[in-house]
Amino acid sequence: MLYTLTDLVWLFFTYSFAGWCIEVCYAAIRRRKFVNRGFVNSPLCPIYGFGSVLFSIFLPELAGEPFFLFLGGMLLASVLEYATGMAMEKIFRKKLWDYSDIRFNLSGYICARYCLLWGALALLTILVTNPLLCRFFRLIPRAVTLAVQWTAVGLFALDFITTAMAVLNMKSTARQLAQLSAGMRQTSRLLENRLTAGVQKRMQKSFPSISTDTLAADLKAQSRQRLEKGITFAEGCSFYKLVSLFFIGAFLGDITETIFCLLTTGILMSRSSVVYGPFSIVWGLGCALLTLFLYRYRNKSDRYIFMAGTLLGGAYEYVCSVFTELVFGTVFWDYSGFAFNLGGRINLLYCFFWGIAAVVWLKTIYPLLSGLIEKIPPRRGQIVCNCMIVFMIFNMILSALALARYTERNSVLSDGSMPAAVQDVAASGNARTVTPLEAFLDSHFPDERMERIYPNAKMVE
Repeated sequence: MLYTLTDLVWLFFTYSFAGWCIEVCYAAIRRRKFVNRGFVNSPLCPIYGFGSVLFSIFLPELAGEPFFLFLGGMLLASVLEYATGMAMEKIFRKKLWDYSDIRFNLSGYICARYCLLWGALALLTILVTNPLLCRFFRLIPRAVTLAVQWTAVGLFALDFITTAMAVLNMKSTARQLAQLSAGMRQTSRLLENRLTAGVQKRMQKSFPSISTDTLAADLKAQSRQRLEKGITFAEGCSFYKLVSLFFIGAFLGDITETIFCLLTTGILMSRSSVVYGPFSIVWGLGCALLTLFLYRYRNKSDRYIFMAGTLLGGAYEYVCSVFTELVFGTVFWDYSGFAFNLGGRINLLYCFFWGIAAVVWLKTIYPLLSGLIEKIPPRRGQIVCNCMIVFMIFNMILSALALARYTERNSVLSDGSMPAAVQDVAASGNARTVTPLEAFLDSHFPDERMERIYPNAKMVE
């Protein structure tokens, strides 16, 4: 089943509301009172909505394979829940939920019990509820759909921004508390806004582990640690450390794949993801994400890291394959000829390679690179990283435009005809005017150059 953007918006709000109802009922049973468990003020739990959207985008082609659908839903939702838990802990310095008292948990963010439940929900969503909901929502007149969805999106965005501002104000209050001495009552002036104070009060009721006192204590401790250690560029698993690892991983990944292809096929071919520079975005993001998710487990056994890398790497590669096909209409790799492959997007052998890469990365390469990165002068390191970020954003946007134009020039529909845009250019007499951007892309990135940069790219409908 193919989902339109309109379908995804309906599903997001429907499942967000359903998830909110489940969370509220669960909290009411445990605490014997009503508690708004959502992050926002409206009756929505966005994590359930985002989970349903991920299922609808990446898992429909697995509908005929229930086991892999279950496994894919479990992995996607678990990564989403883990990432959300980490992000919330960074904001609040406390866990909004903690599964540490449940067996087979991972840092308290996720646990086997709820991972299995996510897998079951993926089966239910793709096979049962999504078709029913989409069939119902498509009966609604388009004008009504657009009016309702735009209103809902606007209200949700306003609600999210209001809540986020209140949370930031909560952290600001904590900083003020950490700096003031005995006259800490003056900080009440920072909470004069009733809406902000109300949101903060609700957040503390919904998640009792959060308080400005604990935030202040954490900020004091972190400030003390920074003073004791001195200023170090990209210390720990910080933003600039991940950015640096992204660029290093993208470069090394491209070189590694190039050498591997040369040794196995005898052909020297480009493995870059972008039009400028030897950078493999898949490898770069993989290194950054592996470090982000597995950093705290770097001292675990090799077997533990291998299993985590195998699962995360396989899920990551599958998502990348689906994403590039949906966005660019192009498949950049196809493992259909390998044994134990899943739709040609991943195969068991390369999943094991991800596991081996995770062990080698965390145990050998990362400690070496981390030490070298932290020796860079802070000011110089920030300038270089910021320049590289700007360059890569430009590089990726230009690469996406060039790929889209290349796909348009070479697209063939299922009936053998070309898209209207291509027909207009090809037809004599009534050819449409080529825009300056299209002319630039055609002259600087012709088919020969694009096929040289992306030799394994295949067009799909």
